[in-house]
Amino acid sequence: MEIRKNEEYIVDILDNGFEGEGIAKINNFTIFIKGAIKGEKIRILILKVNSSYAFGKILEIIKPSEYRCEEDCNSYKRCGGCDLRHIKYDKTLEIKRNMVQSLVNKTLRNKVQVNDTIGMEKPFNYRNKVQYPVGLNKQGEPIFGIFANRTHDIIEINNCKIQTKISEQIAQYIIKFIRENNIQVYDEKNNKGIFRHIIVKIGMSTKQVMCILVINEEKIKKEKELVEGLKERFQEIKTIVKNINNKNTNVILGDKNVILYGDRYIEDKLGEYTFKISPMSFYQINPIQTEKLYNLAIKRAELTGNETILDLYCGIGTIGIFASKHVKKVYGIEIIPQAIEDAKENSKINNIKNTEFMVGDVEFTLSELLEKRKILPEVVFVDPPRKGLDNTTIQNLLKIEPKKIIYISCNPATLVRDLKIFEGKYEIKDITPVDMFPWTKHVECVALMGRKDEKASNVNDLKDIKK
Repeated sequence: MEIRKNEEYIVDILDNGFEGEGIAKINNFTIFIKGAIKGEKIRILILKVNSSYAFGKILEIIKPSEYRCEEDCNSYKRCGGCDLRHIKYDKTLEIKRNMVQSLVNKTLRNKVQVNDTIGMEKPFNYRNKVQYPVGLNKQGEPIFGIFANRTHDIIEINNCKIQTKISEQIAQYIIKFIRENNIQVYDEKNNKGIFRHIIVKIGMSTKQVMCILVINEEKIKKEKELVEGLKERFQEIKTIVKNINNKNTNVILGDKNVILYGDRYIEDKLGEYTFKISPMSFYQINPIQTEKLYNLAIKRAELTGNETILDLYCGIGTIGIFASKHVKKVYGIEIIPQAIEDAKENSKINNIKNTEFMVGDVEFTLSELLEKRKILPEVVFVDPPRKGLDNTTIQNLLKIEPKKIIYISCNPATLVRDLKIFEGKYEIKDITPVDMFPWTKHVECVALMGRKDEKASNVNDLKDIKK
């Protein structure tokens, strides 16, 4: 049977794919259907046909899955933020675990059994940072929201279930001010207009709020009135920053920050540690799960107190600071200068004396640390961006052969790709997914690699991490 575009078919969903989509087969020809769940029978319309697979959309759910739940968000299908909103939460954890296991089975020689995904007790309103694009609706009125999936069309947001309520309230106040004062919003087609984005960062533990106004020009009309209004209306705001970005780019933040109120920082607590967060620094989106993630990583390393460790892609120093009381010395490397300033400040705030953080591209700075300073770590923590580790860094680690490597990854595909390279000298002992981004297709993982000539150690129980 030839599969044709715009034809309708009734199919059984055999599995869920790497992005949560349903997978069906027609005469062994694969069909991907967004929003379908394994076990369902559905009527679909074929949207696109490629040489070996096709894409379809749901027209009718003939036999729903027992794991399908009622939709509680009007915009999730268009915004692309919560790919798994239609599935009961516990089932999403299983889907994420199976996705990682499938990658392991396809890629690694050692078919390690992936642990259950560590989930959240209350998987709502967990994002401590939101980035709202600002634009115009069809009536030409200023709005904020989120880009529709695979487009730059802005969907207005109302009561998002994964963002904080105060973030939405702050954005609503700013949009109202923009409308009342006839302030132009940015038009990316001609690179004109003023307001580009509204960014809100929150210390979930401290309740401190940072508001970043991303603009295309140096000044905002009635700037002082806007700042005073925000301060008066939202007592939680600790600092307001104006970020200048006048480049025709998809990058949200520009290079120039102007402090309009406060001291440019907010603070948050992870475990027993306090962290300063600046406009440009990276800080994990979900602090509740981040604490579980770091505790798991430290536990997996089984540190004795005598180790020298490396924290690669260290950001503002969170992992290194978490590990500091368990080791002799921490060396951290991060390419963003402001993040390293924050990491050093965070060590001071927490009275930590055994950390050294340095600015540099891991690919090159690690070589210098190993070759010129002769630093030989026993344990290495890596937390790279989605593209994974570069080959130079992998080869440097294989050259110095630390006893253990703890690989924290936000992209399971690049994680298992890199783990395969390490398999010659390292045993992949343990992989645990952590649900850092509930209701989305994304999953974080902690993988433990042990040098093959080292005695295998028992993997600690996960129970206390899941609490």
